[in-house]
Amino acid sequence: MTTTDLKPSAEILVLFYSTHGSTAELARFLCRGVESVAGAKARLRTVPSLSAINERPVVQVPTEGAPFATHDELANCDGLLLGSPTRFGNMAAALKYFLDGSSGLWASGALSGKPAGVFTGSSSLHGGQETTLLSMMLPLLHHGMLIVGVPYSASELARTRSGGTPYGASHFTPHGQSTSLTEDEKNIAIAHGKRVAEVALSLKTRPAPHA
Repeated sequence: MTTTDLKPSAEILVLFYSTHGSTAELARFLCRGVESVAGAKARLRTVPSLSAINERPVVQVPTEGAPFATHDELANCDGLLLGSPTRFGNMAAALKYFLDGSSGLWASGALSGKPAGVFTGSSSLHGGQETTLLSMMLPLLHHGMLIVGVPYSASELARTRSGGTPYGASHFTPHGQSTSLTEDEKNIAIAHGKRVAEVALSLKTRPAPHA
């Protein structure tokens, strides 16, 4: 068998920060979407919380759930799905701290040309989901990544009464209520994960540009 006979594969890093579990649940449905695509694999990772005293995380290894991400995993992924709850219309500090440490990858162009999507959630319906998603795109654009949203061919976008945007998957969990996602939120997340995986595979199979 020659290398041209091998089917392409793509690993999508699903990287998130979650405090109460809703964003983590959304991340798992994004992973389902990724792995519904033949040849695509999801790698689920999180980042540690930050100490109020200094920038170093108090906990070095998570006691449960997804492992902490490394910058090597970020560099080696074929695509990225980045998620955070909204914090005053922006991403959480823990996730931004991780991205702030990726300047070496920016300098080397390690992420340039790779697809990326963003996802979020909030405890009020108009709590800054869209500004959070748009602000999360900014460092990815600086890295040269290709932003992938959710097209309206995902019919749930037109009928959702909770989360779900064309900028990226999202969820709405009223303060103090359970973290369960609606069916529309789940399906939009699956569609988003699937689309990022499909784009990643498509980019890996395109002919190399001429020098």
